[in-house]
Amino acid sequence: MIRTLAVSAALVATFGSAQASTYAIDPTHTFVTFEVPHFGTSTNRGRFDKKEGTVQFDRAAKTGKVELTLDTTSINTGTGPFDGHLKSKDFFNVAEYPTAKFVADKFVFSGDKVSEVTGMLTLLGKTNPVTLKASNFNCYQNPMLKREVCGGDFETTIARSQWGMGWGLNMGMPDAVKLIVQVEAVKQ
Repeated sequence: MIRTLAVSAALVATFGSAQASTYAIDPTHTFVTFEVPHFGTSTNRGRFDKKEGTVQFDRAAKTGKVELTLDTTSINTGTGPFDGHLKSKDFFNVAEYPTAKFVADKFVFSGDKVSEVTGMLTLLGKTNPVTLKASNFNCYQNPMLKREVCGGDFETTIARSQWGMGWGLNMGMPDAVKLIVQVEAVKQ
């Protein structure tokens, strides 16, 4: 009986892992942007132009894993001097920490759609939990690539001070930063 259970468990594990598919993040349809209010007047926005990663996704088992790496040296607000300040030790310190990384292994589903992804964000050498909520998720057969593409819009708000990014807090700059992740990944 124990041997039968062990064999059954091994078959279930093998079947479950056989259903998982690997997707490569498409950098031309993936954007990681941030928004921070500027002294209660306007909103500063920026993005990371260079990013890469993979997603393991199993709709049947309702599981997934994601690994997304951002090149923090590619920060782009559309304003050179502001980009330079954000790259400095006051904020992203890109000379010492040229990348940020999000690694997640908990997917929450609503029906067959991903509604939430929870993982760990490493920034400035510190790692903290982050949950990205999906406002849109879908998979489709891409007519040009002839492969399945899955993706959606995800967002969260983080407290930048958790990662040691405290410049300007004593001047009234907000700690809360809204992160928006528009992602599409191509089945490999």
